[in-house]
Amino acid sequence: MTRLTLISRDGCHLCEQAERELDRIGEPWARVDVDSSIELVRDYGDRVPVLLLDGREHGYWRIEEDRLRRDLAKPPGSPPW
Repeated sequence: MTRLTLISRDGCHLCEQAERELDRIGEPWARVDVDSSIELVRDYGDRVPVLLLDGREHGYWRIEEDRLRRDLAKPPGSPPW
């Protein structure tokens, strides 16, 4: 199961940067295009990229690597950070 999901948009430079950072961190992740559904557009709009960890919002616009690594070390379903 992939714990990380990046909600992003084609042509978004912050999204491209977040994708590179996630690749460098080395954990498996999935990309979801915010424009693929009206619900995602309504929920996230221009606040992309948004990183979800275990289905919960972990952050947006930037990847906080130290915080992400710390939270990835916790078992899935642990109390929110």
